Amino acid sequence: MPNYSATTAYAGSKPNTSLIAAQNDSFRKLACLGTEPGYTIPGRLVVTPSIIEGGEGYVRSALEAVGSMDDFEPENDPDGLHDFGTVDVRGKKVFWKLDLYEAGTEFRYGAEDPANTDTTMRVLTVMMARDW
Repeated sequence: MPNYSATTAYAGSKPNTSLIAAQNDSFRKLACLGTEPGYTIPGRLVVTPSIIEGGEGYVRSALEAVGSMDDFEPENDPDGLHDFGTVDVRGKKVFWKLDLYEAGTEFRYGAEDPANTDTTMRVLTVMMARDW
């Protein structure tokens, strides 16, 4: 199991993007697929009304597609954080976005140390492309 402690959050003065990306992937898979990462990554999953309008089967298909996405390249993930993606679900474009907030701030402030799972709250939003 990887070490996701706060002591490895920064490499020099820059955030450890590979650690944050791994945490984002783990949280996304947990939220969408129920895959247990073996450690706690706090957060919430938000599905927009436009996804819900597709019905229960569509919501399930959208979450499975988002949770299964693993095609991250510099063209679609320039910062290397695995915090945004696009998937096709039944011929419709679905976007997902992960935002990282400072825990205890009621989602008003960005995470000060995004790799520290003790102080960071993730919010995964799944939406139709038209919602963006």
